Amino acid sequence: MNPAGSNLEQCHVMKWSWKVGSFAGIGVYVHATFLILIAWLVLLEWNQGHKSHALVAEVLFILAFFVCIVLHEFAHALTAKRFGITTRDITLLPIGGLSRMERIPENPREELWIALAGPAASVLIAVALFALLRVSGTKISFQGMSSWTGALFVEQLMLANAVLAIFNLLPAFPMDGGRIFRAFLAHYMDYSRATRAAASVGQGMAFLFGALGLFTNPFLLFIAFFVWIGAAQESASVEMKAALVGIPVSEVTVTEFSSVSPSDTLSNAVEKMLHGTQQDFPVLEHEALVGILPRKDLLEGLSRGGPNVLVSGVMRRNYSTVSAREMLEGALDKLKNSDCRVLPVMDKGNLVGLFTLENVGEFLLVRSALRPDMNNQPHAKHRSSTAA
Repeated sequence: MNPAGSNLEQCHVMKWSWKVGSFAGIGVYVHATFLILIAWLVLLEWNQGHKSHALVAEVLFILAFFVCIVLHEFAHALTAKRFGITTRDITLLPIGGLSRMERIPENPREELWIALAGPAASVLIAVALFALLRVSGTKISFQGMSSWTGALFVEQLMLANAVLAIFNLLPAFPMDGGRIFRAFLAHYMDYSRATRAAASVGQGMAFLFGALGLFTNPFLLFIAFFVWIGAAQESASVEMKAALVGIPVSEVTVTEFSSVSPSDTLSNAVEKMLHGTQQDFPVLEHEALVGILPRKDLLEGLSRGGPNVLVSGVMRRNYSTVSAREMLEGALDKLKNSDCRVLPVMDKGNLVGLFTLENVGEFLLVRSALRPDMNNQPHAKHRSSTAA
């Protein structure tokens, strides 16, 4: 799978994930639910009366298969790198791998190659394992394909990779096949329409999975839910991106805001936070921006040192800024890459406002409420959020 990187809210590494290593600058994480999957499968084997060596074999097979999934995801990541797209990290989940790319390629040809790389890697692994079985003289029976029992370890792994490749080629988001299908459609229609069409096909397949799951395998219900949500999120993300094209940051800048000074105590910042709507504060000294005090750092400072700690001892001195003339798409990328919910908006070296994801959301709500003929007029000045 290659679904991540398109949602504006998905800014950081998934919670309850632990880093297990990195390669080519890409961190690999394991989500807690992956460990729950291993424990559940071991419990099933135990309840069925299998011996300890069978339990160990089951766990080793799962680990080996997820190594193959990591290779699948790195095939996406390294192909994306050739097109100048960075992959931030890869997270292992019970349903497979999730790679977070900094952006989804807009060029259909690039998206096609990136999407094909993962299934191609799985096919190559399956072919290599098949060759290993033939060279070793092992008879390939293909028995137990539905339950993965009664087959050799290598044969099971070969079949698992083959199924992984086939499953990911289904034309449904967030599987690779959905992106391949969109890349094909984008040659004949605009990107937004291609995404909507691919998302509709994906949700249709999700409905089919759900119907089959009611009468056959309940796990299909889980897959159906995953595919339905993935298709909806992909469509919404592309629609949002299309709605923001050509709009400068100045249109959604919060121009009425509170600030704090480096010599203020944290209690001063807390008072402003509790009596207003603002939670992250720029730090100004003689009207010059010298830092940022995010809500998270404010609370951590209170916990460590109490309300009398100075802002200068807690504030962030390294931070990103955006220009008032910058386009929203680039500014949102900066916000996603920043470990902060707010970015200072600068104009000619002066702080003129704050840029937040919440204000972008408000802007989109206002635009959607306007009549269609008004959407083609110059943008009305968006109201600014206020704080005490």
